[in-house]
Amino acid sequence: MRKILYLTGFLALFSLMSFAVFDFYSSMTKADYIEGSKTLKFTSKINTGHISDAIKINRNTAGFEAEVKKYVNNNFDVYVNGSPKTLTFTGSQVSGETVWVYFEANGVSDVNSLKIKNTILLGAFPKQINVVNIAYKGNQQTMNFQRGKEVNEVDF
Repeated sequence: MRKILYLTGFLALFSLMSFAVFDFYSSMTKADYIEGSKTLKFTSKINTGHISDAIKINRNTAGFEAEVKKYVNNNFDVYVNGSPKTLTFTGSQVSGETVWVYFEANGVSDVNSLKIKNTILLGAFPKQINVVNIAYKGNQQTMNFQRGKEVNEVDF
């Protein structure tokens, strides 16, 4: 009987430990259209440790935020009505386990279609999922990105 209790306890502990090693890889970006300034404003939320691993720079290094901006610029492309848009970075901040990156696309008068290529962390983490939520003139759209589906397009 004692052996059965030990075995049951060991199996319970083993199954709890198997959940402890699971890591969830995701980023979230919100895109808001500001009609007055004809601007698409983006706010990305990325796990600090994951992006630190991807760009291979310690998060406490002075140039960390600049490298994050460069990384996002190389891994996030926006096309409005089929035309590529230049992204302007307006800021970033590290807040504990989250890096917030702020950027925008200017000169966006009307959006009939919005195409985004989002490869943030996809090269570093095979199970990475990126989500972009878009708010345009009262319409809400959501895009999902993962390996094999790095480009997504929505129509308004």
